[in-house]
Amino acid sequence: MEGMTTPPSSRGARQQRQQRQQLIVDHVLAQGDATVSELVELTGVSLMTVHRDVAELADRGILRKYHGGVSAQPSMVFESSSDFRLHAHTDEKRALARAALRFVAPGTSVMLDDSTSALALARLLPEVGPLTVVTNYRLITEELRSAEGIRLICVGGEYSRTHDSWIGLPALDMISGISVDLSVLSTSGITAGMTFHQEQEIVSIKRATRQAGATSVLLMDHSKVGRRALHRLESVDSFDHVLLTGPVDEELLREMRELTDVRVVETE
Repeated sequence: MEGMTTPPSSRGARQQRQQRQQLIVDHVLAQGDATVSELVELTGVSLMTVHRDVAELADRGILRKYHGGVSAQPSMVFESSSDFRLHAHTDEKRALARAALRFVAPGTSVMLDDSTSALALARLLPEVGPLTVVTNYRLITEELRSAEGIRLICVGGEYSRTHDSWIGLPALDMISGISVDLSVLSTSGITAGMTFHQEQEIVSIKRATRQAGATSVLLMDHSKVGRRALHRLESVDSFDHVLLTGPVDEELLREMRELTDVRVVETE
Protein backbone atom coordinates (compact mmCIF):
# COMPACT_ATOMS: atom_id res chain seq x y z
CA MET A 1 0.00 0.00 0.00
CA GLU A 2 1.04 3.57 -0.66
CA GLY A 3 3.01 5.10 2.15
CA MET A 4 4.01 1.76 3.70
CA THR A 5 7.60 1.45 4.89
CA THR A 6 9.71 -1.50 5.95
CA PRO A 7 9.18 -2.18 9.67
CA PRO A 8 12.23 -1.34 11.80
CA SER A 9 12.41 -4.97 12.95
CA SER A 10 12.70 -6.17 9.32
CA ARG A 11 15.39 -3.61 8.53
CA GLY A 12 17.31 -4.63 11.64
CA ALA A 13 17.13 -8.32 10.72
CA ARG A 14 18.34 -7.58 7.19
CA GLN A 15 21.26 -5.53 8.51
CA GLN A 16 22.20 -8.28 10.95
CA ARG A 17 22.13 -10.85 8.13
CA GLN A 18 24.30 -8.64 5.91
CA GLN A 19 26.80 -8.03 8.71
CA ARG A 20 26.91 -11.73 9.56
CA GLN A 21 27.42 -12.74 5.93
CA GLN A 22 30.17 -10.15 5.54
CA LEU A 23 31.86 -11.62 8.62
CA ILE A 24 31.67 -15.08 7.03
CA VAL A 25 33.03 -13.82 3.70
CA ASP A 26 35.92 -11.94 5.34
CA HIS A 27 36.85 -15.00 7.37
CA VAL A 28 36.74 -17.42 4.44
CA LEU A 29 38.60 -15.05 2.12
CA ALA A 30 41.34 -14.69 4.73
CA GLN A 31 41.59 -18.42 5.51
CA GLY A 32 40.74 -19.89 2.11
CA ASP A 33 38.10 -22.20 3.59
CA ALA A 34 36.18 -22.91 6.79
CA THR A 35 34.02 -25.62 8.31
CA VAL A 36 30.36 -25.00 9.12
CA SER A 37 31.01 -25.58 12.84
CA GLU A 38 33.78 -22.97 12.68
CA LEU A 39 31.35 -20.47 11.16
CA VAL A 40 28.73 -21.24 13.83
CA GLU A 41 31.30 -20.40 16.51
CA LEU A 42 32.42 -17.30 14.60
CA THR A 43 28.93 -15.84 14.15
CA GLY A 44 27.23 -17.08 17.31
CA VAL A 45 24.10 -18.16 15.43
CA SER A 46 22.47 -21.53 14.85
CA LEU A 47 23.70 -24.20 12.48
CA MET A 48 20.59 -23.74 10.33
CA THR A 49 21.20 -19.98 10.04
CA VAL A 50 24.80 -20.54 8.95
CA HIS A 51 23.61 -23.07 6.35
CA ARG A 52 21.17 -20.47 4.97
CA ASP A 53 23.88 -17.80 4.87
CA VAL A 54 26.33 -20.10 3.13
CA ALA A 55 23.69 -21.18 0.58
CA GLU A 56 22.92 -17.54 -0.24
CA LEU A 57 26.60 -16.64 -0.59
CA ALA A 58 27.16 -19.67 -2.83
CA ASP A 59 24.19 -18.71 -5.01
CA ARG A 60 25.77 -15.26 -5.43
CA GLY A 61 29.02 -16.89 -6.56
CA ILE A 62 31.07 -15.50 -3.68
CA LEU A 63 31.84 -18.79 -1.94
CA ARG A 64 31.75 -22.48 -2.88
CA LYS A 65 30.03 -25.07 -0.71
CA TYR A 66 31.44 -28.52 -0.10
CA HIS A 67 30.44 -31.25 2.35
CA GLY A 68 30.87 -29.82 5.83
CA GLY A 69 32.28 -26.49 4.85
CA VAL A 70 32.77 -23.61 2.45
CA SER A 71 35.73 -22.45 0.38
CA ALA A 72 36.96 -19.48 -1.61
CA GLN A 73 39.75 -21.52 -3.19
CA PRO A 74 39.57 -22.40 -6.90
CA SER A 75 39.13 -25.97 -8.06
CA MET A 76 39.07 -27.80 -11.38
CA VAL A 77 35.46 -26.70 -11.92
CA PHE A 78 35.13 -23.59 -9.72
CA GLU A 79 36.80 -20.21 -10.25
CA SER A 80 37.42 -18.09 -7.17
CA SER A 81 35.46 -14.87 -6.83
CA SER A 82 37.05 -11.56 -7.77
CA ASP A 83 37.17 -10.65 -4.06
CA PHE A 84 39.31 -13.68 -3.24
CA ARG A 85 41.61 -13.24 -6.24
CA LEU A 86 42.23 -9.61 -5.29
CA HIS A 87 44.02 -10.79 -2.15
CA ALA A 88 45.96 -13.70 -3.65
CA HIS A 89 49.57 -13.49 -4.87
CA THR A 90 49.50 -9.70 -4.97
CA ASP A 91 53.29 -9.24 -5.07
CA GLU A 92 53.56 -11.60 -8.03
CA LYS A 93 50.78 -9.82 -9.91
CA ARG A 94 52.48 -6.47 -9.40
CA ALA A 95 55.72 -7.92 -10.75
CA LEU A 96 53.92 -9.38 -13.77
CA ALA A 97 52.21 -6.04 -14.40
CA ARG A 98 55.50 -4.16 -14.31
CA ALA A 99 56.99 -6.65 -16.79
CA ALA A 100 53.95 -6.39 -19.07
CA LEU A 101 54.14 -2.60 -19.08
CA ARG A 102 57.09 -2.75 -21.48
CA PHE A 103 54.72 -4.01 -24.18
CA VAL A 104 52.52 -0.91 -23.88
CA ALA A 105 53.49 2.12 -25.98
CA PRO A 106 51.92 5.59 -25.89
CA GLY A 107 49.11 6.05 -28.38
CA THR A 108 48.25 2.37 -28.65
CA SER A 109 45.09 0.43 -27.81
CA VAL A 110 44.99 -2.24 -25.10
CA MET A 111 42.31 -4.78 -24.18
CA LEU A 112 42.36 -6.09 -20.59
CA ASP A 113 40.35 -9.07 -19.39
CA ASP A 114 38.65 -9.48 -16.01
CA SER A 115 41.69 -10.91 -14.24
CA THR A 116 43.25 -9.31 -11.18
CA SER A 117 46.63 -9.56 -12.96
CA ALA A 118 45.26 -7.30 -15.69
CA LEU A 119 43.95 -4.99 -12.96
CA ALA A 120 47.49 -4.69 -11.61
CA LEU A 121 48.62 -3.59 -15.08
CA ALA A 122 45.72 -1.14 -15.39
CA ARG A 123 46.98 0.67 -12.29
CA LEU A 124 50.26 1.38 -14.11
CA LEU A 125 48.83 2.53 -17.45
CA PRO A 126 48.52 6.24 -16.54
CA GLU A 127 52.34 6.23 -16.42
CA VAL A 128 52.52 5.49 -20.15
CA GLY A 129 50.57 8.36 -21.62
CA PRO A 130 47.65 8.54 -24.02
CA LEU A 131 46.05 5.11 -24.49
CA THR A 132 42.78 3.53 -25.48
CA VAL A 133 41.79 0.81 -23.01
CA VAL A 134 39.00 -1.72 -23.56
CA THR A 135 37.79 -3.93 -20.70
CA ASN A 136 34.86 -5.90 -19.32
CA TYR A 137 36.15 -5.76 -15.72
CA ARG A 138 34.33 -3.34 -13.44
CA LEU A 139 37.33 -2.75 -11.19
CA ILE A 140 39.46 -1.68 -14.16
CA THR A 141 36.81 0.81 -15.24
CA GLU A 142 36.78 2.21 -11.70
CA GLU A 143 40.56 2.40 -11.71
CA LEU A 144 40.83 4.25 -15.02
CA ARG A 145 37.61 6.26 -15.30
CA SER A 146 39.28 9.42 -13.96
CA ALA A 147 42.74 8.84 -15.44
CA GLU A 148 43.84 11.62 -17.74
CA GLY A 149 45.04 10.46 -21.14
CA ILE A 150 43.08 7.20 -20.98
CA ARG A 151 40.24 6.73 -23.45
CA LEU A 152 38.15 4.06 -21.77
CA ILE A 153 35.82 1.70 -23.67
CA CYS A 154 33.64 -0.47 -21.43
CA VAL A 155 32.34 -3.82 -22.63
CA GLY A 156 28.74 -4.44 -21.56
CA GLY A 157 26.65 -7.55 -21.18
CA GLU A 158 25.33 -9.73 -18.39
CA TYR A 159 26.88 -8.80 -15.05
CA SER A 160 28.66 -11.63 -13.23
CA ARG A 161 28.91 -11.13 -9.47
CA THR A 162 31.52 -13.87 -9.17
CA HIS A 163 33.86 -12.23 -11.66
CA ASP A 164 32.68 -8.62 -11.10
CA SER A 165 32.62 -8.24 -14.87
CA TRP A 166 30.31 -8.27 -17.88
CA ILE A 167 30.02 -11.51 -19.82
CA GLY A 168 27.50 -13.29 -22.03
CA LEU A 169 26.63 -12.92 -25.72
CA PRO A 170 26.46 -9.09 -25.77
CA ALA A 171 29.96 -8.90 -24.28
CA LEU A 172 31.26 -11.56 -26.66
CA ASP A 173 29.79 -9.78 -29.68
CA MET A 174 31.31 -6.45 -28.65
CA ILE A 175 34.77 -7.89 -27.97
CA SER A 176 34.69 -9.80 -31.27
CA GLY A 177 34.00 -6.54 -33.12
CA ILE A 178 37.05 -4.73 -31.70
CA SER A 179 40.67 -4.85 -32.87
CA VAL A 180 43.45 -3.58 -30.58
CA ASP A 181 47.22 -3.40 -30.62
CA LEU A 182 47.64 -5.44 -27.44
CA SER A 183 45.56 -7.95 -25.48
CA VAL A 184 46.55 -8.77 -21.91
CA LEU A 185 44.87 -11.55 -19.97
CA SER A 186 45.27 -14.30 -17.44
CA THR A 187 43.52 -17.59 -16.77
CA SER A 188 43.26 -20.38 -14.22
CA GLY A 189 45.86 -22.88 -15.36
CA ILE A 190 48.65 -23.60 -17.82
CA THR A 191 50.60 -26.72 -18.78
CA ALA A 192 53.43 -27.06 -21.28
CA GLY A 193 51.11 -26.79 -24.26
CA MET A 194 47.66 -25.64 -23.13
CA THR A 195 45.85 -23.05 -21.01
CA PHE A 196 42.64 -23.76 -19.07
CA HIS A 197 39.66 -22.21 -17.31
CA GLN A 198 36.82 -23.67 -15.25
CA GLU A 199 33.90 -21.95 -16.97
CA GLN A 200 32.89 -22.41 -20.59
CA GLU A 201 31.35 -18.93 -20.86
CA ILE A 202 34.54 -17.29 -19.59
CA VAL A 203 36.58 -19.35 -22.05
CA SER A 204 34.64 -17.75 -24.92
CA ILE A 205 35.26 -14.25 -23.57
CA LYS A 206 38.97 -14.85 -23.03
CA ARG A 207 39.42 -16.41 -26.48
CA ALA A 208 37.81 -13.35 -28.09
CA THR A 209 40.00 -11.07 -25.95
CA ARG A 210 43.16 -12.85 -27.05
CA GLN A 211 42.09 -12.81 -30.70
CA ALA A 212 41.29 -9.08 -30.58
CA GLY A 213 44.94 -8.16 -30.09
CA ALA A 214 47.59 -7.89 -32.79
CA THR A 215 49.89 -8.95 -29.94
CA SER A 216 48.80 -10.99 -26.93
CA VAL A 217 50.40 -11.30 -23.50
CA LEU A 218 49.43 -13.92 -20.92
CA LEU A 219 50.16 -13.21 -17.23
CA MET A 220 50.40 -16.22 -14.89
CA ASP A 221 51.53 -16.31 -11.27
CA HIS A 222 53.30 -19.48 -10.13
CA SER A 223 50.20 -21.00 -8.49
CA LYS A 224 48.64 -21.50 -11.94
CA VAL A 225 51.65 -23.09 -13.63
CA GLY A 226 51.33 -26.84 -14.16
CA ARG A 227 47.66 -26.69 -13.22
CA ARG A 228 44.62 -27.74 -15.28
CA ALA A 229 40.94 -26.80 -15.18
CA LEU A 230 37.80 -28.22 -16.75
CA HIS A 231 37.85 -26.42 -20.12
CA ARG A 232 40.70 -25.93 -22.57
CA LEU A 233 41.17 -22.26 -23.40
CA GLU A 234 43.96 -21.74 -25.97
CA SER A 235 47.20 -23.50 -26.83
CA VAL A 236 50.30 -21.87 -25.37
CA ASP A 237 51.59 -21.01 -28.84
CA SER A 238 48.45 -18.89 -29.41
CA PHE A 239 50.02 -16.24 -27.16
CA ASP A 240 52.88 -14.08 -28.40
CA HIS A 241 54.34 -13.68 -24.90
CA VAL A 242 53.83 -15.60 -21.67
CA LEU A 243 55.02 -14.02 -18.42
CA LEU A 244 55.36 -16.29 -15.39
CA THR A 245 56.56 -15.94 -11.83
CA GLY A 246 58.71 -18.67 -10.38
CA PRO A 247 59.51 -21.17 -9.26
CA VAL A 248 58.81 -23.00 -12.53
CA ASP A 249 59.84 -26.57 -13.32
CA GLU A 250 62.77 -26.41 -15.75
CA GLU A 251 61.48 -29.16 -18.04
CA LEU A 252 58.06 -27.51 -18.22
CA LEU A 253 59.69 -24.18 -18.98
CA ARG A 254 61.82 -25.72 -21.74
CA GLU A 255 58.77 -27.26 -23.40
CA MET A 256 56.86 -23.99 -23.25
CA ARG A 257 59.75 -22.04 -24.73
CA GLU A 258 59.72 -24.33 -27.75
CA LEU A 259 56.25 -22.94 -28.50
CA THR A 260 56.44 -19.21 -27.76
CA ASP A 261 58.29 -16.45 -25.93
CA VAL A 262 58.19 -17.32 -22.22
CA ARG A 263 59.74 -15.05 -19.58
CA VAL A 264 60.13 -15.74 -15.87
CA VAL A 265 59.56 -12.57 -13.87
CA GLU A 266 61.31 -11.98 -10.57
CA THR A 267 59.02 -10.95 -7.74
CA GLU A 268 60.16 -7.87 -5.90
